[in-house]
Amino acid sequence: MRVYVPLTLDGLAEAHRTGMLGTGPLAAYAVTPALREWYRSDDLEELEYAALNRAALASLRLLAAGAGAGAGAGAGTGASAARRRVVVAADVADGAASTGPDRGHEDDSTSLGEVLLAGPLRLAKAAAVHVDSAEAEADVSAAVEALAAADGGDHDARSVVEGAEEHELLWYATQEIPNLVGPGH
Repeated sequence: MRVYVPLTLDGLAEAHRTGMLGTGPLAAYAVTPALREWYRSDDLEELEYAALNRAALASLRLLAAGAGAGAGAGAGTGASAARRRVVVAADVADGAASTGPDRGHEDDSTSLGEVLLAGPLRLAKAAAVHVDSAEAEADVSAAVEALAAADGGDHDARSVVEGAEEHELLWYATQEIPNLVGPGH
């Protein structure tokens, strides 16, 4: 089963350093029955793209929560650092991810397609990494600032968030992770 793990650039740097994505139960996104029903498609490629986009939104939420809001050398130093959405695609055994009673329900749009991996995931299981381009940074930063208002129903803020969602994440091979996280990571 293909899962999509939302991260930040700092989270990717930590995974690169430790060889692990997370330390315990790990939230990810996948093609769940609820996602299939919501998206109304039988095309697996389209469904996986929808799961990837759900993970990209979760990455935006991580940035908004301040979890790794900085990136690269400026993180934590007060320097202006890049804000980019990051999603790691990985293959896990079919039984490794569970939707559970509160995960992946269509009633809760924030968790649609969400699955829980019981333990940490080795970075070696990653198939690819998806990251925003530098051109998306301004829109992603604006979306981070507008996310709370958008969640509260502000239509103008929702438009700002959608501006970030319009950017396609770029595909990178796992061998390119050192270049993505930069020197010192």
